[in-house]
Amino acid sequence: MNTKQVFQLMLDREASDLYLRTKAFPRARINGKIETIGKEPLDKDEMTAITNLLLGNEQRRKKFLENLDIDFIHEEEGVGRFRINIFTQRGSPAIVARHVHTSVKSFEELNLPIDVLKMFCEEPKGLFLTSGPAGSGKSTTIATMIDYINNMSAKHVITIEDPIEFLFSDQKSIINQRELGLDVRSYPMALKYVTQQSPDIIFIGNIRDEATMRAAITATELGTFVLTTFHTVNAVQAIVRIVNFFPPHLHDEIRMQLSMILKGTISLRLLPRKDGKGRIPAYETMVVTPTIARLIREGRIREIQSYIDEGELFGMKSFKKSLVGLVISGLVDENDARMHADSKDEFNLELKGLKR
Repeated sequence: MNTKQVFQLMLDREASDLYLRTKAFPRARINGKIETIGKEPLDKDEMTAITNLLLGNEQRRKKFLENLDIDFIHEEEGVGRFRINIFTQRGSPAIVARHVHTSVKSFEELNLPIDVLKMFCEEPKGLFLTSGPAGSGKSTTIATMIDYINNMSAKHVITIEDPIEFLFSDQKSIINQRELGLDVRSYPMALKYVTQQSPDIIFIGNIRDEATMRAAITATELGTFVLTTFHTVNAVQAIVRIVNFFPPHLHDEIRMQLSMILKGTISLRLLPRKDGKGRIPAYETMVVTPTIARLIREGRIREIQSYIDEGELFGMKSFKKSLVGLVISGLVDENDARMHADSKDEFNLELKGLKR
């Protein structure tokens, strides 16, 4: 099999991810589950040919040989756009490819909370977090928010990504997209001068360290709205992660800054649809009210969850209520929802209460 055939097979099966390895059948993640999609295992020559074609230029080859791991976007002509990760296992390359949709869907099409996300898109400054495990729809959600801003407001948006996934065309806004390694060396370096580029909105692909987090906080304090993603399961863990980027003697200061700049969060989990037609997100939304800001400031972060559970008046919704809503509406199987709940007992009680 060549790259075009294997990527086309992936799209034909409506898979989100593709897995390739020497002496293994090609496999793909379809509706959240990994399935075999090839009829024969890939031999060494096929895997070498696919790897060499994807690495393409000398710069990519050199980076892969140095790090034994590389992440980039590949466009297969006539097929689509894919985020590629090539890594080494047992001395040979392995490939994971994710299909990147070229068109950005609306909040309604993605079954995301429309009113609260539109409210965040209209924030003039501050910090907004999207969290969830890998492949939960964080980048898709951010892309939908940027697309909404692009069509509704005259803003200057700068994205800093590793690599660039969704491509935007200027509408009412002007959007500049920067890729690590190609346009800038690191997140902190990109953020060092970003305020001199007069942005209204900055999207930071992922914050992984203190330097990037500190630069993001500074950008919000200078009057910019910053969107970013975290690999955490909910809002409480995202806030704890931010604080723990910093040494303990700075925790009080960071919590104080967060209480003033954080506007809200959305956390995501993708579940298989009951009708078998793809996946659908369950979500938890948190809006930073004065009470939640006070809890952050006082270090009582674990108490925030109870306010999310009861905060529907402010646009908040817990995973528990989101999951139960998907079951009641017939979109998700009850057992699948229960598997994704933080607490099966609390999920059962919530479901029982709504089914009465």
